[in-house]
Amino acid sequence: VQLQASGGGLVQTGDSLTLSCAASDNTFSTYALGWFRRAPGKEREIVAAISLSGSSTYYPDSVKGRFTIFRDNSRNTAYLQMNSLKPEDTSVYYCAAVKAGWYNTDYYFTREIQYKIWGQGTQVTVSS
Repeated sequence: VQLQASGGGLVQTGDSLTLSCAASDNTFSTYALGWFRRAPGKEREIVAAISLSGSSTYYPDSVKGRFTIFRDNSRNTAYLQMNSLKPEDTSVYYCAAVKAGWYNTDYYFTREIQYKIWGQGTQVTVSS
């Protein structure tokens, strides 16, 4: 599967933005997904993860309560809803996928090394 991230842009502090991650085919439903970001001069970090089933999600404290990850397997697309954006959210955002199976349908993956498929990044800039 290939991933295509979109939806980035320039917004102001407090604004909302939704990123999309479109997959190339319907094997999308066999992958757990994650959103990562990399700010200039910093390491890439995870901001959200979702299980294959969509029933389990993960957020680090930095975005918990502000970001929501969800998926629509009928559209082969994952989303990252970002609310109450802050200047420190400014980054290039990436979606990624890791193959999952019947034995871990409710498991999410939080480590970058676990993700083998990456989309290109989409820039999010939050002005103060």
